[in-house]
Amino acid sequence: MENNQPIIVKRVKRYAAGHHGGAWKIAFADFATAMMAFFLVLWLMSSATPQQKIQIAGYFKDPIGFTESGTPYIIDLGGSPALAPDKTLNPEVKSEPQPDKIKTESEQAETLAEQVEQERLDMLLQELQTKVDENPQLKKFKDQIQFEITQDGLRIQIMDAENRPMFDIGSARLKPYFEDILLAMADTIKSVPNKISISGHTDATPYAGTGEFGNWELSANRANAARRALVAGGYPEPQVARVVGYASSSLYDKEHPQSAVNRRIDIIVLTKKAQQRIEGALSPSPDNGAPANATPATPNTAPAAPGAPGASIAPVDPKAPIQPHELRQKLNIFEDGTLKMDETKN
Repeated sequence: MENNQPIIVKRVKRYAAGHHGGAWKIAFADFATAMMAFFLVLWLMSSATPQQKIQIAGYFKDPIGFTESGTPYIIDLGGSPALAPDKTLNPEVKSEPQPDKIKTESEQAETLAEQVEQERLDMLLQELQTKVDENPQLKKFKDQIQFEITQDGLRIQIMDAENRPMFDIGSARLKPYFEDILLAMADTIKSVPNKISISGHTDATPYAGTGEFGNWELSANRANAARRALVAGGYPEPQVARVVGYASSSLYDKEHPQSAVNRRIDIIVLTKKAQQRIEGALSPSPDNGAPANATPATPNTAPAAPGAPGASIAPVDPKAPIQPHELRQKLNIFEDGTLKMDETKN
């Protein structure tokens, strides 16, 4: 017999107890605050003097008309509500005066600028050295080119060799290889904003020509010829700070005054301080190799009188800028036509 009665399933739903809320936390916090204030009052009362307690009581009796202490404050500790940094600071710790602080910051900035400039010159030296080592045309003359960092900046010295002079004998006409060296260096040197100083030097052999022309004028003309070559190679002419001739007053090899290495051209990429000395008409530093009586001259300065001490330079004809393809012809034009090319070793 089949049982067809339905099956009934009863599910009992259970509910969790209701949340009691957090009101008790607020009440407890108020109680804790009140207790802290109470204990703070007890501590203050225990540390106050009898006179101070009388003043406090008087204040609470009549807060508006309270004048017993002669001050609007309940307890006068003898201080002032105004800020007094000169009294509140530690007297042993004295702040540095403002002018000295400014001076210190200026010195730090100057030191940082000198470091940046030094790094720039070091990088330029490495770049020039790499160009000489990698350029087949310049590598042949590597022994005649020297680079060094001096107090005045990066010095580039290009010297004569016994069988390979930079100029024609007794003149300021550049040899083609020396012209190529200057043209190759011009593009690299102009990559830095520093100005340059160009100086010419001869050996101690007296100039055998007649008249007012001598080693002073010859060294100055050779320095100026180097300047013209650099400008033709793309170097900005306003970046040339000084062109000067020293004759034989600053020999490279003093033990052999007639040595070929004494005949040289110095190009100094100047530091900021060295540039300021030149622009301020101050004497060059001893590191520049200049004698104390040397007088800087610009490219447009008239030549010195015969026998006059100091550096000199021949006048320059103010013509249009020389194009590179015209350089050799232009540099072969020498102002003094009375030179005796075969009577001197300079």
